[in-house]
Amino acid sequence: MTVHAPDTDSTPLSERIVLLGSEPAALPDVLDVLGGKAARLAELTAAGLPVPPAFCLTTELFDAFLDETGLARALSGVDSRTARELVLATPVPAPIAEAVLAAYAALGRPRVAVRSSAQKEDSTVQSFAGQHDTVLDVAGDEDLLDAVRQCWASLWSDRAAAYREEGELPGSIAVVVQEMVHTDVSGVLFTVDPVSAREHRIVIEACVGLGEGLVAGRVSSDYFVVDDRTLEVVEERVRHKVTKCAPIAPGRIGVTKVEGTARHAPCLTHDQLAELTRLALRVREHYGHEQDIEWGMRDGAFHVFQARPVTTRKKADRAAPGTYVTPQPDPIEQGTLWSRMDIGEIFVGLMTPLGVSFAKYYQQHVHLDCTAALGVRTTGDPDLPMGYVQGHVYLNISYSAYVMQQALPTRDQSRFTNRFVSEELDTTGYENPFGSFPSGTQDLLSLAFWVRTTATEMARAQPRSKEMVASRLYEFDRARGLDLTRMTRRELHMELNRRLGYFHDMHVGYMPYYINAFGFYGVLTELCSLWLGTDGANLQNRVKTDMSNLRTVGCAKEIWSLAQAAKESPRVLKIIEQEPLGTLEATLRADEEGRAYWDLHMESFLRANGTRGPQEMELTHPRWVDDPSYLFQMIRRYAADGFSADDLMQRSSGYHDDSRDVLDRLPFLKRRVLEGVISLYEGTSELREATRMSMITSIWLVRSVVYEVGRRLVEAGVLTSLDEVMYLDFEDVRDYLAGDATETAAFARARIEEARRVHEYHKRLPEPPLTFIGHHDPATAVRRAPDGARLEGLGSSPGRVVGRARIVEDLVWQADEFEAGEILVTGFTDATWTPLFAIAGGVVTDIGSMLSHSSIVAREFNVPSVVNTKHATQIIHTGDLIAVDGDAGTVEVVEPAGP
Repeated sequence: MTVHAPDTDSTPLSERIVLLGSEPAALPDVLDVLGGKAARLAELTAAGLPVPPAFCLTTELFDAFLDETGLARALSGVDSRTARELVLATPVPAPIAEAVLAAYAALGRPRVAVRSSAQKEDSTVQSFAGQHDTVLDVAGDEDLLDAVRQCWASLWSDRAAAYREEGELPGSIAVVVQEMVHTDVSGVLFTVDPVSAREHRIVIEACVGLGEGLVAGRVSSDYFVVDDRTLEVVEERVRHKVTKCAPIAPGRIGVTKVEGTARHAPCLTHDQLAELTRLALRVREHYGHEQDIEWGMRDGAFHVFQARPVTTRKKADRAAPGTYVTPQPDPIEQGTLWSRMDIGEIFVGLMTPLGVSFAKYYQQHVHLDCTAALGVRTTGDPDLPMGYVQGHVYLNISYSAYVMQQALPTRDQSRFTNRFVSEELDTTGYENPFGSFPSGTQDLLSLAFWVRTTATEMARAQPRSKEMVASRLYEFDRARGLDLTRMTRRELHMELNRRLGYFHDMHVGYMPYYINAFGFYGVLTELCSLWLGTDGANLQNRVKTDMSNLRTVGCAKEIWSLAQAAKESPRVLKIIEQEPLGTLEATLRADEEGRAYWDLHMESFLRANGTRGPQEMELTHPRWVDDPSYLFQMIRRYAADGFSADDLMQRSSGYHDDSRDVLDRLPFLKRRVLEGVISLYEGTSELREATRMSMITSIWLVRSVVYEVGRRLVEAGVLTSLDEVMYLDFEDVRDYLAGDATETAAFARARIEEARRVHEYHKRLPEPPLTFIGHHDPATAVRRAPDGARLEGLGSSPGRVVGRARIVEDLVWQADEFEAGEILVTGFTDATWTPLFAIAGGVVTDIGSMLSHSSIVAREFNVPSVVNTKHATQIIHTGDLIAVDGDAGTVEVVEPAGP
C-alpha cells in the first residue's frame, strides 16, 4: 500500500486512492491520509484478518475535490450547514470521478458500503463513531459518487460539529468503499467486559441480519460471555428475536421480520462462538490492548468490519450501586423489603435511562403527595419510598408499610406488606427496619387526618372523577392544537412546567381510586378465605364482576368498530392491509376516502384512547396517537377474522358464574357483605379505569415536550437520531429549558455514551426478582430455566385450555401474526395488550401477580391465565401445543412444535 504525504500536490489522482491491505502500514504514518477507520481496516487486512475487500479515497483526494471545484475558498468562513449544502450540491469533477470509478471497477463493481473515515476516528482517545455518514448497499456509478459526496459533506454535519471540541476546525476526511456483505448474523464483541471489567471475559452480542439494527438499538440480540482461556461459553442469554435489519429493496436497508425457528434459536453455536473468540484474540494480540470489534457472518464464514480501542472501562473496584437513591444506614440498607409487583402497572419491566430519571422526578415531586391523598399525614423523606435495580423501579415496601400505618385499614403492617410479596420470598419473622409508626399524640393526629381525608374522598370521588375526565379531553385537544416546534426555549420551558403541574395533579387524583380498588380486592380475598375455607380458594377470581364497560376492556370493542368501518370502504381496507406500517398513516390521509375515514373514525378513537402505550411511565415509547402502527395491525386482524362485537365480549356476557353456588351456602348476612364488597370492587375499578386515562395522558403531555427537545438536539447535532433520546436525563432536559446553555454544553456527549453503555449492560443481565430484601446481586441470579416441559406460576384467571402457543415480544410487529384461540405467551403485559386478550385462548407471562394487568383483563374476558412463570418465554416456543391451568397455576407443553 503506497501512502503519500498530505502536502504532495503532484500526486496523481489514481494514487490518491488506496487499496487497503496491499502492504502493511504503521498507523501514525497513514492516519492523516486514510483517516481512523480506513487505517484500522488497512492494518487488519495486512495482518491477514478476514476483512471484506475495500479501497480508500484518501484525504488527498478530498483536498483535490475541494481545489478542483473551488470549494476550498467558498467554504472559508461559512457555517457548517451552508458548507454541507455546498458540498452536496457540487458535482464530482470528471478526473476525480474517473479515478473513483476505476477503483470501483477493479474491486469488481459489487454492492458496497460507503463509510466516512475521519482523521480522529477510532483513536485511543475518542472513537468519533457514528458522527459521520455511512451509506449502505450502494450499487452503480452514479449512486457511488453520490454516496461519496454525502460522506465528504458529513465532515460539516451538525452532529460531527457538536462532537468536535469548541473552536476546532473540521480538518479533512477520507472515505472507505467496502464490499457489502449481507450477513446472516452480525454483532459486536468486546475483548473485555465494557461495564463490569471482569477478567478473561469476551462479551459478544449477536443479532439476525445486519449489525446496523443492533447498533441503533432497534432489534433484539443474543448475549454470550466466553472465557478467553478455555473458549467455553460461561454465560448465555438467547432472546426471542422478532425483527432484523436487512435489505428490503435494492439500495434500501430496513427493519423486517425474522422468520421461523430463527426467532428463538441462538444466533451462534458454541463452536462458532469459539471460532469468533479466537478471531477476536488475534485482533487483541495484534494491537496489544482491548478491542471493540464489529463482525458479521455469512454462510458460516466470519468477517471483521471494524475494530477500535475500548475507550472506556468501568473500574473493577467501583462499588456496586445500592437500591436507594441516597446511602442509608446499614440496618436500613440490609433490611428493606423491595417490590415491583403491582406498582401502578406503569413501571413494568426494564426502563431506559430517560425512563429511570423521569421515575426519579416522580419520586421527588409527586409520590409523597400521592401518599398524602390516601390520608397519610406524615409522608416523610422523598428519598425513601422508591429504589432502582438494573433499570427497574421498585417500591420500598418497608417504608411504605411504616407510613401507611397512619391509615386505619393498614395499621397492621402485614395487611400492606403481604400484598407486595411474591411467593418466592419467605417473610416469616420479617422485622421492618423502620419499626412502627409512633403512638400517642402523633398517632391520634394521624388517625384524625385519615378520617377527615377519607370522608372528603368518599364525598368527592364521583364528581372528581368527572372533572378529571373532562380535564383530560381539554388538555388533549389543547396539546394537539399547539405547534411546539414554533416555541422559543423559554416558551417551551413554561409549557413543560404547566404540563408537569397537570402530571402532578392527575397522579395525586388517581391514587385514591387505584388504592381503593386494590384494597377492596384484598378485603374480598380475606373474606373468601375466612368464611368459605377451601370452598373459597381463588373464589375472588371466579366471582364474575360485570366490568365489560371498563375503558381498558372497552377499547378492544372500539378497535373492532374501526375494523368494521374500514371494511365498509374497500379502498380504505386495501390501503390498511397492503401499505407498509411506516407510511400507512400518511398514505391513508393523502387519499380522499382514507382522509374521510381518518377524520370520522380514527380521530375520535385517538381522542378517547390515543395516549395509551406500553410502559406508560417510560417516556421513550410512542403512544397510539404518535404511532398508530399497532392499531392498524389490530384492525387488520379484526377485519380478517370476521369477529362481531358480541364475539369480543361473549366470554364475558355468556360466562356462567358457578361461584354463586358457593355464595348461596353462606348465611344471609355474610352473603350480603360479600356481595357488597364485590359491588365496591366493581365501582372503584370503574373509577380507577376512568381516571387512569387522565393520568396516562399527563405522561404523554410531558413526553411530547421531551421529544421536541430531542428534535432540537438532533438538529443541533448533539444526538444522531431521535432514538438517542432514551439516553437523556430528564433533569438535564429541565435544566436546558430553564437556562441559556448551548445544546452541546447542556448535554455532554460523554454522559450520553455512558448512559448507553449502562443501559446495554442492564439489558444483558438476568431479570431481577419481583421482591427481595436488602440488595440484589445479579451475579448470584440463576439464569437457567428449569428442565422439563412443565412450569408453575400463579393461577390468576380460572379455567383450563389447550392450544398452540404464540410468543409475542413486539406488539407492533407481531399483532398481525396472532391467531384467534392461540395462547399468548410473553414477558409481561400492560393496557396496550388488551385487544389481543379479546381473541386469545389463554395467557401466560413470565412475571405478574394477581392484580397485574394480565390477571385482571384475563379475568374480565374469562381467559385462563397463569402469570409469574419466570421462564415461559425461554421454554415455550411458538407452535407448541400447551395446556394452561388457571386454577392450579401450571403450564405444560403437551406437544412440541414441528420443525
